Amino acid sequence: MRRPCVKPEHRPRRLPNGDIRIGGEIHGLAAEIEDPTGLAWQALQLMDGTRSLADILDQLPESAEIVQALLDSGHIEEAAPDPPDLTAAEQVRYARNVDYFRWADLTPRDTPWELQLRLKRARVLVLGLGGVGTHAARALAATGVGTLHCADPDVVEPSNLNRQLYGERDVGRGKAEATVEALRAVNSDIQVTGATTRIATPEDLFEAVEGFDVLALCADEPKGPDGIRHWANRAGIPWAGGGYTGPMVSVGVFAPGHPCYDCLLAEGERRGVHADHSWPGVLSTSAGLAGLMTAQAVISLITGVPDTEPGYAYGINLACPGDATFVRPTSRDECEICGLDRQLL
Repeated sequence: MRRPCVKPEHRPRRLPNGDIRIGGEIHGLAAEIEDPTGLAWQALQLMDGTRSLADILDQLPESAEIVQALLDSGHIEEAAPDPPDLTAAEQVRYARNVDYFRWADLTPRDTPWELQLRLKRARVLVLGLGGVGTHAARALAATGVGTLHCADPDVVEPSNLNRQLYGERDVGRGKAEATVEALRAVNSDIQVTGATTRIATPEDLFEAVEGFDVLALCADEPKGPDGIRHWANRAGIPWAGGGYTGPMVSVGVFAPGHPCYDCLLAEGERRGVHADHSWPGVLSTSAGLAGLMTAQAVISLITGVPDTEPGYAYGINLACPGDATFVRPTSRDECEICGLDRQLL
C-alpha cells in the first residue's frame, strides 16, 4: 500500500479508557483496539492519504508491527487509486457501490474498486422472470454485473402486474424480451441478453448454465422432490435461489464444496422449516424482497462480501418482523453432492 488512508466510514475515535473504536457501530465490522502506548492512535492520525507508508514508519519507527496490524485489519485503504478498466462514466455510476463495499469489506485491497471490477467481469444467468426474477435482474443490472442472460419461456399476463416489473403495455409480450429491453434502459454499459428457454430436464439446466459464473434461480418449475432446485444442486455452479411462502420470504445460497440444497432440505425437515416457494399469496413487496435478497446473495458469491461461506438459507417473516431464520445445514455423510465420502475422493 503506497498511501494508506483510514476509510471514512471507519473513522476511529478514542474511548474514555484510552482504547480506540474503529469501524463505526455496525455489528461484525467495528473493532476495539487496546492502545496503551498511544502508537496506534498516532499511526491512525498519520494515515490520512497524504503520506506514504515509508513516511509514516519514518515518523513512528517503533510502530512497524502496529502499522502492519492496522493495514491487515481491513479498516485502511489505498488513497484515491486510479480504478483500472472503468470509464469515467462508470466511476460516477458505481461510486456509491464502492462506498458500500468500502464499508462492508474488511479484506485489505490495493484498490476499493476491485469488487466492482469483479462484478463487471461476472457472467450471471437469471432463470425465471417472475416477481423474484425481475427484481433480482434489475438489481444486478443496476449494480453493474457485466453480463446478464435472462431466460423465461412465458408471456406477461395481467395477473403478473401486481408483483412483477412489467407494465400494462407489456401484457402479451415475452417476458425475456420485455426484461431485456428494460434492463438495457437501466444500464447500457453491460451486456444483457435473453432467451425463451424452458427448463424441462436436468440436462436442460446443465446446458443452460455453461459459461456462467453464478446462477440466480428464480424459477419455481418444475416443482416436486426432483424439481429444478434439485437439478441446480447438481449443476456444479454457485447459485442462489429466492422465493416466498405467503409472508415468509427467503433465499438459499449454495456453491460446490459447501453444504448443499439437499442437506438444507433434510435439516429443514428436522427443524420444521418449510422450504417450498411461490404459493399464490404474494405482494409486490414480498416478491421484491425475495428478488433483492437473491440479487444480494449473487453479489456476495461474486465479491465475497460479506465473507459468509455458502451453504445456508435465511429468511424474514413479513407478518412477524421478529421472526427471522438462518439455517446452515451440516453435510450428511451419505449425501452424493457434498457428503464427506464425496469430499474425500
